[in-house]
Amino acid sequence: MTALDQTPSNESRADGSDHVTAATTAATAAATAAEAAAAAARAAASSGPDRVGIDTVEHAAATPETPMPWRELGLKADEFSRIRQILGRRPTSSELAMYSVMWSEHCSYKSSKKHIKEQFGAKTTPEMRRRLLVGIGENAGVVDIGQGWAVTFKIESHNHPSFVEPYQGAATGVGGIVRDIMAMGARPVAVMDQLRFGRIDHPDTARVVHGVVGGIGGYGNCLGLPNIGGETVFDSSYQGNPLVNAACVGVLRHQDLHLANASGVGNLVVMFGARTGGDGIGGASVLASETFEADGPSKRPSVQVGDPFQEKVLIECCLELFQAGVVEGISDFGAAGLSCATSELAAAGDGGMRVDLDKVLLRDPTLTPEEILMSESQERMMAVVAPANFPAFEAIARRWDVEYSAVGEVTDGDRLVAYYRGRRVLDVDPKTVAREAPMYDRPYARPRWQDALVTDSPARLARPVEAAELRATLLTLAGSPNLCSRAWITDQYDRFVQGNTALAMPDDAGVVRVDESSGLGVALATDGNGRYTKLDPRVGAMQALAEAYRNVACVGAEPLAVTDCLNFGSPESPDSMWQLVTAMEGLADACLELGVPVTGGNVSLYNETGESGRVDSAIHPTPVVGVLGVLESVASVVPSGWRAPGLELFLLGVTRAELGGSTWADAVHGHLGGQPPAVDLDAERRLARVLVEAARGGLAAAAHDLSDGGLAQTLAEGSMRHGIGAVVSLDPVLERDGVTPFEALFSETQARAVVAVAPGRGAEFTALADRHGVPWVGIGRTTDAEPAGGALAVAWADEGFEIPLGELRAVFEDTLPRHFAG
Repeated sequence: MTALDQTPSNESRADGSDHVTAATTAATAAATAAEAAAAAARAAASSGPDRVGIDTVEHAAATPETPMPWRELGLKADEFSRIRQILGRRPTSSELAMYSVMWSEHCSYKSSKKHIKEQFGAKTTPEMRRRLLVGIGENAGVVDIGQGWAVTFKIESHNHPSFVEPYQGAATGVGGIVRDIMAMGARPVAVMDQLRFGRIDHPDTARVVHGVVGGIGGYGNCLGLPNIGGETVFDSSYQGNPLVNAACVGVLRHQDLHLANASGVGNLVVMFGARTGGDGIGGASVLASETFEADGPSKRPSVQVGDPFQEKVLIECCLELFQAGVVEGISDFGAAGLSCATSELAAAGDGGMRVDLDKVLLRDPTLTPEEILMSESQERMMAVVAPANFPAFEAIARRWDVEYSAVGEVTDGDRLVAYYRGRRVLDVDPKTVAREAPMYDRPYARPRWQDALVTDSPARLARPVEAAELRATLLTLAGSPNLCSRAWITDQYDRFVQGNTALAMPDDAGVVRVDESSGLGVALATDGNGRYTKLDPRVGAMQALAEAYRNVACVGAEPLAVTDCLNFGSPESPDSMWQLVTAMEGLADACLELGVPVTGGNVSLYNETGESGRVDSAIHPTPVVGVLGVLESVASVVPSGWRAPGLELFLLGVTRAELGGSTWADAVHGHLGGQPPAVDLDAERRLARVLVEAARGGLAAAAHDLSDGGLAQTLAEGSMRHGIGAVVSLDPVLERDGVTPFEALFSETQARAVVAVAPGRGAEFTALADRHGVPWVGIGRTTDAEPAGGALAVAWADEGFEIPLGELRAVFEDTLPRHFAG
């Protein structure tokens, strides 16, 4: 499940009770949309000739005027009319349930599909597809990384459930993305998360943070999957709409790749894994696909409940089923549950499907057929199995103690038919459900408030000048909510389980070994900056890609492919739709220029809090971009912090006075305005070549990109990473680039990195940079280690300052424990 809820206005009461009340109401309201719909369906079914109260196809044809709860299930009037036109009658309550979830924004992408095709589809060249084994449209993208190995990876959101019930919302977000990877025939090997929370000192933020972090750690740790990276950002725009974007990476041999479809007449359709319960009913159609008015009816169904131990055995069971060759394909149960699994499998196959809902293993025997179809219970999979292979399937499932049931079969023809208690309750063309949902070309326009936001430049803000002021500013930023240590969060995750993690947070990218004999490995970085995107959606999306691309290169990996999670406001708002379309255009153009294809991802819409059209009505538009890279050997991996004294420090790239949307403007002045840093993708490409070649040649002892917080934050993190100090001169930067000491330290100009080079190899490194046309300056060297003499010393002209690493570390590590550890 993906998109966000709409909660009461951003104009929160000081005590935070508005958001607490919203969450409590969402979690406990008895009259959910799903319950209302089920009750209405039962009433409709019992009002006609079917004496047992089942809304059959025959009953629906005979009672065309029976009221249907289409609005409660998230459908619009014209969509319901179209369903009636497709069927030639009113839908049964079971058919209505299926169409409502599959035509939801979350499942159908009806507001973004047009732009996905026009941008990511049309702008992917044959050269970009060269190493792409599976692209957009499947459970996850798959990339050839060489030596017969492939990697599948994807990022998705579980935002709204993580506000309603943070622990389970986040936990099931991890579980869902892992099952997408499993369905491709891959073994999941690592996870990563991108988190956005409200203001750090807001009374409701701690509730969400504790739950989300606990859910991610609890589920991922129990699965035995290392959590290798991500980001955490605090901003008031996410107060009622936290973002929980979960990514997963899986590995497989080329021959083990599997795609799911229902083919072969007579083949069995088998559900296996957890039993079906009432959790998550209506999630995709209501929870993830609408804006919720503060004074409107409750439309918040229950959040799914996850069981990581069930998922762990399900992983092993699926891998053995694939290895044994006893399945034609496997699909996961995600949003829309059985409705999704059956309609998508049938639509992708060469026949129809018959399903007997009485054979679905239930956790709750009172579930109606509508609820069975809509349930989003977790840890479930669906397989297509030839009858001759079913005994072998059963043997493997029993060995892993996984429950299963053959609930149907592939049929001749083109109909998806479901029976309940021997009666036909569903008879549809599966393509109309899974592939022919409405596709909207929604209006969009640049917001009226955009010009005022952009013209409010940070140039008017007071800036530090003296050395003591710059020192204090560096400490302020190092301890600010969005730059401080994430150890309180990441220490709750197991980063090294399985023994294949070569790098993990807080390094620039996570790195996992794929092949033990050759050392072949992959790197993954995910990045996004909602502040930049608010100022300029095109530039913000491009910068998200550029930073992830740069981070992958910093660890020594060659960037190969992209996944994305686009978190935006209501598509029914021209303002939010403009942000989405503009960002997609920018991201697609940037991928084209850098030569990295988008393999898949997620669009999360309806992230609104309050009245649409206001400058503060939606979250900051937040395109999160993940870049996958490959390393020939993880032995050449480059860390982000320097590990020894005496290393030469070089700054790659040019520094400009770019502070629009910067962390300095936010942390010191609470300001958002102006232009974000300019994008230079050619500079990014050339920088990446230097970083990758320096890693392969053993020139780089450490490399750290410059982004949030600028050079100052990079130097601070590089020094604190292993407790090795540094002596830095800003003079070469000031003289070449014409910037002030403040701008040199805190500007967020992109396409830059600091590289630490072993003594005596500086000339080789600078020659490499010159070959690729990357500007460089030597800025200093690493010095003594903590605790004896570790310090960060920065000088220019005859001025400067020094900060002992102990003092810096105390500020850096205090913020999150102070707010959340109590």
